[in-house]
Formats: sequence, C-alpha cells, structure tokens
Amino acid sequence: MPSELIKLQDVRCVLLDIEGTVSDVRFVYEVMFPYARNHMGRFLVENWKTESVRSALQQVAVDAQRTLADWLGDHWAEGMQETHQVCIAHLEQLMDGDSKSTGLKALQGLVWKAGFESGEIRAELFSEVSQTLKVWKDAGLDLRIYSSGSILAQRLFFGHTTDGDLLPLLSGFYDTTFGKKQEVESYRKITTDIHVPANQILFLSDVAEEITAARQAGMQAIAVVRPSNKPLPAHFEGVKIESLNQLVLV
Repeated sequence: MPSELIKLQDVRCVLLDIEGTVSDVRFVYEVMFPYARNHMGRFLVENWKTESVRSALQQVAVDAQRTLADWLGDHWAEGMQETHQVCIAHLEQLMDGDSKSTGLKALQGLVWKAGFESGEIRAELFSEVSQTLKVWKDAGLDLRIYSSGSILAQRLFFGHTTDGDLLPLLSGFYDTTFGKKQEVESYRKITTDIHVPANQILFLSDVAEEITAARQAGMQAIAVVRPSNKPLPAHFEGVKIESLNQLVLV
C-alpha cells in the first residue's frame, strides 16, 4: 500500500473514470480497441438489420451532422455491399482518430458484447481496484462510472473482469449521452441524477481537463497517475494519487 494516505471528508459518492484510472490504457488500446476494429466489419454485415445497429448508425450520422441517406445513400437500409464498405471506411477513420463519437462508442459496445460474453475478452483492472471498490461499497459509499465508452460497454467491462463480476458494486453508469467529459455541464447533469450535493461527490480521472470541469461543477476531484498514462500538464494544481487505496474516505 502506498505510504501517503489522503483523507477526504463528506464523500458519499465516488464517480470513476475507466481508462487510465481503474484499468491500464494499454489494455484499452492494445486489446479492446483492436478487437472492435477487427470484428466491426463482420459484425455489421451480420447484424445490419437489427434495431440496435440501426440506432447506433443513426447516431453516427447525427454525430457527423448528416442523415443516414446523405451518408450511406437512399437505399442504406437494404444493406448492400457498397453501403457496408462506405460505412466501415468511415467507422475505421473514426477509430483511427480515437473519436469519442457517441454512435461509434455504441457500435464498439455491441461488438465488445460478443467478445465479453464469449470469453474472448476479460477486463483487466489495476491490482488494488476490485478490493478497494469492495471496501468503499461496504462502507456505504455510492460507486458510479463516467466514461466515454457506452453504458453497454461499461456494464460489460465490469461484469466480465479478471476479478469476477463487479457490477453489484456499482449503482450507476454515465457516458457521452450526458455530455462530453471535459464540459462542466456534464457533471452538473450527473450531480442532478445522483441526487447528492456536488461537494459530496468525488470524481477520479487521469485527464486534467476532466478534473477541472468536475471541480467547476462543485465536485471534489483527484487526478490518478498510472505508469502508462499521458503525463498531467506541468501547470496542473491539485491532489494526485497513484493508487485508489491511498484514499481514506470518511
């Protein structure tokens, strides 16, 4: 356990990021993203006419400020080969740019669902995470997730970890349908949904801009520093931890 413990008062809810906070960014970029990219084309062809895929494609078009007909042609619903090719090319471009598009995240979540449920993927957490979450839950804290990945993907992630099913520890999930993670209003919406005063919510993330937005919304916020994370800006001012078990929440 890290020697420097940080004691925080009046925390009733802990809101956690995933990538770089509870899971190594390498797992996300070296396992989950490649899996989605490698299986996306076949998944779309096989599931083109399902409601979940069509809803996600509609959101991809909205994210690009276009209509499905404008993007994929008037006969997009028929799922012709050339339509698939145009669609997949655009999605691959979004993935190459690490887009946080809500529609793309929804499609990735659908692809990951098959991977998690088949056992091909198991979510990897930092060594202290599952035990720390259990300690916090036993202490009566409300634990929730806010990630750019879809809510479906978040539930799959925590339901299929190398430490087992952690979903019973979590009370809520938020994605970009609540707003972008670097915008103050997103955290205000989440605060309203949690029904807890903002100053009693602790947000943990590896991204300085997200920490700043959460603080401006009135939350307590702490930066999580992990080995593979992008370094925080030199001018960053605030509390930093290297492990969740450095926190003593009262």
